Amino acid sequence: MDAAAPPATILASNTSSLSINALAGAIQRGDRFLGLHFFNPAHLMKLVEVIAGNDTSDATLATAQEFVQSLGKVGVRCKDTPAFIVNRVARPFYGEAFRLLGEGAADVETIDRLVESLGFRMGPFRLIDLIGCDVNFAVTQSVYQAYFGEPRYRPHPIQQQMVESGRLGRKTGVGFYRYEERKEGK
Repeated sequence: MDAAAPPATILASNTSSLSINALAGAIQRGDRFLGLHFFNPAHLMKLVEVIAGNDTSDATLATAQEFVQSLGKVGVRCKDTPAFIVNRVARPFYGEAFRLLGEGAADVETIDRLVESLGFRMGPFRLIDLIGCDVNFAVTQSVYQAYFGEPRYRPHPIQQQMVESGRLGRKTGVGFYRYEERKEGK
């Protein structure tokens, strides 16, 4: 394969926290593997984290970047670090919201309303319900473990309780908020 020619096949993961290098280690052509982390909801969110592994070729990166741009999205190159950029910054955001809730400093609606008043489209609990409480908890656990128990990434017991009780957010109809299904004809 010519070094400048685009690869015939590219394999990408949409992971938000798993190591691209670890995933690439499971295949023989790590030069054709990378991360393309689309944010939820993907059809609305413009940002895509483009994550190269140690063996990802320049041609693979260039082809992936062109693909992201062809979708009308903005690709941002990231290093293969736990949770990349956005989810790493988001862990303390969610963590403080859980601590406030757990301490009884404010309720879910108040925390969300105050954060939204600062210009955020969604407060932390609305966003967790959209993403899924189970996904949020799994990513938090993954980042906490990847940083060897760094306290700022520690999961909160409320996260575990939400998952264990099946209150996963929009996908189950109940999370921090209740969601009614809108069925056609009703």
